[in-house]
Amino acid sequence: MRYVRYVSQVVRQIRQPLLGLVVFALLPFYAQGALKIDITQGNVEPLPIAVLDFVSEDGVGQDLAKVVVADLERSGLFRPVDREAFIETQVGVNTRPRFADWRVVNALALVTGRAVLQGDGRLRVEFRLWDVVAGQQMTGLQFFTKPENWRRISHLVADAIYERLTGETGYFDTRIVYVSESGPKNQRVKKLAVMDQDGFSQSELTSGRALALTPRFSPTAQEITYLSFANNKPRVYLLNIETGQQEVVGDFPGMTFAPRFSPDGQKIILSLERNGNSNIYTMDLRTRETRRLTSSLAIDTAPCFAPDGSRIVFESDRMGTQQLYVMEADGSNVRRISYGEGRYATPVWSPRGDLIAFTKTLKGRFLIGVMKADGSGERILTEGFHNEGPAWSPNGRVIAFFREGKGADEGSTLWTVDVTGYNERPIATPGWASDPAWSPLIR
Repeated sequence: MRYVRYVSQVVRQIRQPLLGLVVFALLPFYAQGALKIDITQGNVEPLPIAVLDFVSEDGVGQDLAKVVVADLERSGLFRPVDREAFIETQVGVNTRPRFADWRVVNALALVTGRAVLQGDGRLRVEFRLWDVVAGQQMTGLQFFTKPENWRRISHLVADAIYERLTGETGYFDTRIVYVSESGPKNQRVKKLAVMDQDGFSQSELTSGRALALTPRFSPTAQEITYLSFANNKPRVYLLNIETGQQEVVGDFPGMTFAPRFSPDGQKIILSLERNGNSNIYTMDLRTRETRRLTSSLAIDTAPCFAPDGSRIVFESDRMGTQQLYVMEADGSNVRRISYGEGRYATPVWSPRGDLIAFTKTLKGRFLIGVMKADGSGERILTEGFHNEGPAWSPNGRVIAFFREGKGADEGSTLWTVDVTGYNERPIATPGWASDPAWSPLIR
């Protein structure tokens, strides 16, 4: 069984030095259950799941459970059972639940857990996921970490539950970097900020003294590349989120636009303006050598690699209107892929490689949509007065974007929408926010 193979891994070390996190698989009480959500259809009926407060002595167990519940509910794939309906209110992590009590409240899945502060100062968190109908354990993990990392442990628990019940990798243990905006609409101060995917753990990355735009994560989730207008000169920077160290990638004549990392993190792809037109270039981060990929008299910009690095999608007005094009990684075989009504911009390749997200303007409306890499299967996910800047979650299931308000004093806010077009949700930020970019899984 897949679970037996999973348990046989015994232990895995999460590669995050500041976390000091170790994860163990818990041996099952019973055979693996068969409960699973079918997410291949469009509008999925959320699965009823009950999450008990984790047993603890200091209240952290209740906090852990709240974050797990919020993550699962926000995905739109789960419907947490109202706590007031619980008959059994506490279950030890090594105790078999009274499954009949959970069937009465129509829960199909149950989560139990425990949080213990050990003598060495580490926090030990354990959880088990149960199939209520079959009366079987589905998965279980044990985490050891610093007490201050309890919120991230909650996201890891939610990821494990999500993966076991959907068959897809979770996306809760991630961060979002974005442009934080303040001040009057025509004189906005724009800083870079970063937060957990649920809007918590907010922190600013730049001071706001210089305009900062288009932040994008590296494949390691530790660095971002962005465009800064320090001293009114556009430059591409690399910034280490943990240390705060930053460096200029290079000085380019003319304007620079939309830098992004290649999938292997060894290059940056960007658009450079020279002599009134812009073209796509790559820069090797080790040698700082640049290579020109397009040679048109139009505006070629917003490039993005496919996840395997073999192709690049970008926007161009080379045929008179803003459209999407795909080319090979060396700049050859350029072909147009967007042919619908309206203008297309800001293309971003899905981490799965199957879809490209984009912004579309049509009759004064701004739409967020997806299409296949050959341009077929176009679908609009959401529309509004001004929607822009799609960014994929690392599992390719959810898209973040920003939405501008209509009023003179209104700014933009961050939102997410499922790739099927359902479950549109706001992301809370301290002020106005735009241009989100989603990190890979931190682990």
